[in-house]
Amino acid sequence: MPRRTATDPRSPTRGTASLSRERLLSAAIDLADHDGIESISMRKLGQQLGFDPMSLYNHVRNKEDLLDAMADAVVGEIEPSLGDADWKMSMRDTVLSARQTLLRHPWAPSVIESRRAPGPATMRYFDGATGILRRGGFSVALVHHALHVLGSRILGFTQDLFDDATDRPDPEAAAKLADSLAAAYPNLAELARTASHEGGLGGCDDDLEFDFALDLILDGLERLKYG
Repeated sequence: MPRRTATDPRSPTRGTASLSRERLLSAAIDLADHDGIESISMRKLGQQLGFDPMSLYNHVRNKEDLLDAMADAVVGEIEPSLGDADWKMSMRDTVLSARQTLLRHPWAPSVIESRRAPGPATMRYFDGATGILRRGGFSVALVHHALHVLGSRILGFTQDLFDDATDRPDPEAAAKLADSLAAAYPNLAELARTASHEGGLGGCDDDLEFDFALDLILDGLERLKYG
């Protein structure tokens, strides 16, 4: 097993710094980034920080409170576009900034979706997004519809129809699979043979599909604004 260095965020940090809520959140986010959200426990965090796990409860009520704070801290990392640019450009830049943030924290979408109430950073973020639309000339009613249509996409992620991120077949195997589908599912077989990324059959480019859908939504909202 490779030895962890003092700079590895998973290593115990038994320095002289006192424990704080901010330090606890930073350690929890680092641990989730490296080992997944399933790795989060008060015991592991206490070990990483060099404190008795029971002392962590001076800064969070319980694990759910910790997850609430972690989700809100990640949303707080997003850099919204606050300039006077065209509303569509501002919203697009904001959402793509959110996507880059969520890609740094792959555990965050599932945690954000599971939260019962947004934290202060999340409220500020949505207030800023609402402001972009209002400054762009959208009515309050249309802003309401827009936020529903954008859904989780405004936070940089979306629920895909199928998860093809793992176990992707090589092009030859994918072509054989398409052939085997042709008799029973001719339309899906046609799609499988035609849709390609980087010159071959296989999994979709998630960033490309995210951008495509985002532009489709923003173009539609713009038509509604002037409709």
